[in-house]
Amino acid sequence: MARGPKKHMKRITAPKSWMLSKLGGNWTTRPSQGPHKLRESIPLSIILQHKLKYALYARDVQMILADKDGNIKVDGKVRTDFGYPVGLLDVITIDKTRESYRVLYDVSGKFILKSIKPDEAKFKLVKVTQKKVGPNNVPYIVTNDARTIRYPNPEIHVNDTLKIDLETGKVVDFLKEEPGNLCYIIGGNNIGRVGLIQHRERHLGSFDIVHVKDSNGKHFSTRINNIFTIGKGKKSLISLPDDNGLYLTALEKKQAREHQEETKQQ
Repeated sequence: MARGPKKHMKRITAPKSWMLSKLGGNWTTRPSQGPHKLRESIPLSIILQHKLKYALYARDVQMILADKDGNIKVDGKVRTDFGYPVGLLDVITIDKTRESYRVLYDVSGKFILKSIKPDEAKFKLVKVTQKKVGPNNVPYIVTNDARTIRYPNPEIHVNDTLKIDLETGKVVDFLKEEPGNLCYIIGGNNIGRVGLIQHRERHLGSFDIVHVKDSNGKHFSTRINNIFTIGKGKKSLISLPDDNGLYLTALEKKQAREHQEETKQQ
């Protein structure tokens, strides 16, 4: 029997959200233990090698990360582990090239890197997953990136969103999960879509269902665990992907391409 944690991963078992080719070899980098789950994260080596194209081989990635200058920062901290799991809404900063990226999903559920400005790279949004009282009656909350925050604002509850300053690690602001706010879908069949929360269905003993409407007027619903509030009203606090979180059918995509071609000809 196998003893201890697994240390290897074959490409065929890697998450589809990584967008790895089938013919690139048998093996890939297995994410290390960290703040995000294995199938909800992407290792640093895959980002540098396949997304940013800064390395040809895994050995090149190790050389980049092992440099004394601390080339790669995730959420403001230098990371040297090539298998470090980078998750949703994490901020990747490369000082030498003056680039900053935020990790997001597109509407097909694939990881993308959204280039952001330096001002936006100073904060990140996290979702509250637990709210409890610890030893000595100390209240605390736990976020989706494994942060534990003691003595939070009493108005903060589970499923709310926190805006965290990456330099200090303190909560700057928080967003309530309530109708009228902009939300981002982080799981399920509608992953990557963006829309306004309409209302919430309560189902005791089961999952609450949230109904959402996107900017194209389409309605859809998902479990409350998949909802991530990203703005008050219609204004988003973060830069959205190029598709703006709008799901288009094959026919709508074709019509959009034809419209673009017509405008170019004019």
